[in-house]
Amino acid sequence: MILVTGGTGLVGSHLLYLLLKDGQKVRAIHRKGSDLTILNNVFSYYTKDATSLLQNLEWFEANITDIPKLEAAFKNITLVYHAAAYVDFNPKNYYKLKKANIEGTANVVNMCIAHQVKKLCYVSSIATLGDAIGNEVLDEESYWNPEAKNSVYAITKYGAEMEVWRATQEGLDAVIVNPGVILGEGLWHKGSGSIVKRVAKGLTYYTTGGIGLVDVQDVTRVMVELMKSNITNKRFILVAENVPYKDFLGELAEKLNTRKPSRKIAKWKLSLFSSIDWFFSFFFGTKRKLLRTHVESLYKFDTYDGNAITKAIDFEYTPLAITMERVADNFRKAT
Repeated sequence: MILVTGGTGLVGSHLLYLLLKDGQKVRAIHRKGSDLTILNNVFSYYTKDATSLLQNLEWFEANITDIPKLEAAFKNITLVYHAAAYVDFNPKNYYKLKKANIEGTANVVNMCIAHQVKKLCYVSSIATLGDAIGNEVLDEESYWNPEAKNSVYAITKYGAEMEVWRATQEGLDAVIVNPGVILGEGLWHKGSGSIVKRVAKGLTYYTTGGIGLVDVQDVTRVMVELMKSNITNKRFILVAENVPYKDFLGELAEKLNTRKPSRKIAKWKLSLFSSIDWFFSFFFGTKRKLLRTHVESLYKFDTYDGNAITKAIDFEYTPLAITMERVADNFRKAT
């Protein structure tokens, strides 16, 4: 049986469809209070018979930081896809990030070893590659720089990777995927879904940075193929295209039939807004809307080489234009 963590997230939900469609026996972990209807939404983009397919899924209430519950979830498991993660860039949430991403991943890999799981696929991030130096193209040989100004999210995802590599030294076969920003449908309130939602309302401004993008269907397809393959103890960057924000937002706006951003906004203006945002958060307890980390990323354009995976398995990336067309069309149907 296959175990999937993070089944109600973007990658996890699309992965569950792929596995169930293939007739696999799947158990998915969910936390208490999780919105399981997300799966119905995601599956409906693939099939008109989502309810029937979901009947073959075994849900298991557990948290990856709760070892006794996790122990029970691993009964009769042979393969594990670990897609659960806590995503946050606010430094004040570092310990929550550390507990979920590092401690949680340590628990998962320890269970894999204890239950003699055949193989693990861990979903990491390009955030663990750090920043490029000059015109450097980041690839699988790029290494983490602990002295750089890394985000708290990147720090904990890197720590999680170290737990996976530690487990490989203890006998566990594993593969890691490092996706860029993942475009996909179903979760319109967060991640790339929230970008689609904002662009649909019409944007006036753009920033001068860039972004590495990949289709969620490509990510899940690669994960499944890697688990079927003899490839072990390697990681793969998953980035289909590196695109300036202006071009990405403009083309997405075109697919959504809304206005394209046409005015460049200076970095100092967003930095000022971020400082004001911090002031109100610190003194009045309001939720942060624009962290300094986000401002920096909007004006940075690191380039990622995602070609290694195309040489390792029989795989080609979906062209970005096709992905955006599909996602935009499904967004319109959902709204």
